[in-house]
Amino acid sequence: MRKSIITAVATLSVATAWAGGEVLYNGITLPEQWPPRYAEPAEAAQMPVPYLQNKPAVIPINVGRQLFVDNFLISQTDLVPTYHNPDFYPGNPVLEPTEEWENTTEGAPYAAPFSDGIWYDEKDGKFKMWYLAGAGSIHKQDKQTFYTGYAESTDGEHWVKPQLELVKGTCLVDTANRDAATIWLDRKETDPAKRYKMFNVERRPTDRRWQFILKYSPDGIHWSEGVAQSGDLYDRSSAFYNPFRDVWCLSMRYGTKVSSRSRSYSENKDPETLVSMAHRVRKGIPDKNVVYWFTPDNLEPRHPNHPEVNPGIYNFDAIPYESIMLGQYAVWQGPENNICEKLGVQKRNEICLGYSRDGFHFSRPTHVPFLANDTTDGAWNWGNMQSIGGVPLIVGDSLYFYCSGRRLNDIMWDSYTSTGLAKLRRDGFVSMGTNGAKQGSLTTEPISFDGEYLFVNADLGSKGAEMTVEVLDADGNPIPEFSDKNAVAMKKLNSTKQLVSWKGSDSLAALKNRPVRLRFNLTKGGELYSFWVSPWKTGESRGYTAGGGPGLSPTGVDQPN
Repeated sequence: MRKSIITAVATLSVATAWAGGEVLYNGITLPEQWPPRYAEPAEAAQMPVPYLQNKPAVIPINVGRQLFVDNFLISQTDLVPTYHNPDFYPGNPVLEPTEEWENTTEGAPYAAPFSDGIWYDEKDGKFKMWYLAGAGSIHKQDKQTFYTGYAESTDGEHWVKPQLELVKGTCLVDTANRDAATIWLDRKETDPAKRYKMFNVERRPTDRRWQFILKYSPDGIHWSEGVAQSGDLYDRSSAFYNPFRDVWCLSMRYGTKVSSRSRSYSENKDPETLVSMAHRVRKGIPDKNVVYWFTPDNLEPRHPNHPEVNPGIYNFDAIPYESIMLGQYAVWQGPENNICEKLGVQKRNEICLGYSRDGFHFSRPTHVPFLANDTTDGAWNWGNMQSIGGVPLIVGDSLYFYCSGRRLNDIMWDSYTSTGLAKLRRDGFVSMGTNGAKQGSLTTEPISFDGEYLFVNADLGSKGAEMTVEVLDADGNPIPEFSDKNAVAMKKLNSTKQLVSWKGSDSLAALKNRPVRLRFNLTKGGELYSFWVSPWKTGESRGYTAGGGPGLSPTGVDQPN
């Protein structure tokens, strides 16, 4: 039985430094110097992911569903991964510019998040969206002025723009002249007035340079004045929260020899301190708080009509999902703005995914766009697609991914933004299957858990497809009562939450906090997406539920309500 076919990326250049720091929820030990400091590369290369090459001796799996998005959990397998893409909602776009005030002074329409945020607020029972809106009919002095609009929905598919009091006749909630923004529903915040946080990239009125301004809101509609400001920034910067380490993080545009569209990183437990210490970095002088993060790598997708253009990372958003940080890369493929304007076309940005277990290093097992442009006539996402904060939302057995796109138009080449929806199976990023073989298996690394009930997300609906699960000791020897002989075969089912059982038992209580391995045995046609051990027979994972969803806990953690 061969090692997992999922290939780990390049080794950490300073491997000797990788010891002695914080131990994470999944057993990964961070280096004493954190965040790590890498030299800026001279050429595009994949990001190192140290924990895939130096795994913990035992991996605790007490937090969240365990996903096969890399080889972290896998010791041996002859199963093959399939990378899945979501299906675009046939009613797209779900939000588009419909109001005159959403146009710029040039008449260019905008109504889509530029990071911003789409969240489900369990306390209000509403889907909520914040978006970049043109403000030409309101702010006539500047043809490229943008404000922040708000929309809401009861089902995530049909959205309305409520009339609000800030600017009569509009759904505007903030009128600062802005570029990108991040609106974050902070489910852990104890001060009701700070439940929503806005990291707004605003123009300074004195010199029109960009800077972060942090604002608070109890409801996402009524916002405070700025409570913290950054130094000078580049545009298209964003923010996210990493609950695994309880830190706020900034993803900032940064220039390197590889690309002017690279990223820098900063973190702090206090969002006001984080914003206050953000700024551009002067080359050759190390900064205490801001570090180089990553460049576009050598496998980025390229523009089919401009293959000579070296891709860049236009933006990077991240969010906790179950047991990982999920990253969304807006991969810029060109051409440059002046060429786009000359040709009357839009830049090509598509969204790719990455996955992290330490919040800094992201594995990218595939560079096939997760959300891709549609260059057919009239498509809402012909070009310049952008990721959105808060995404995905969990709606039943589906993940709702939203993104912005731009429609080809004759008004202004880089305009006409709309918002679209795509749906993916819950945990449905990667499945492990036999790839046509009659059978196959996957054995995990040594794991430990403090729960009792083993669940899987699996599709065993195909004819003849079935799965059994064995529990082995740390050395790989079957534990008799949980051996394949005693396993109850699962078949003729397609479930995102299926309890696993053995003859006479469905409880793993006797194995709590003991290093064991799991072996999943699949027959042809079966697909395994994830597994986890829950304290509850109802199967909640204790993982993070990203942007939330109907019926989920308002804590942002998958637990009984």
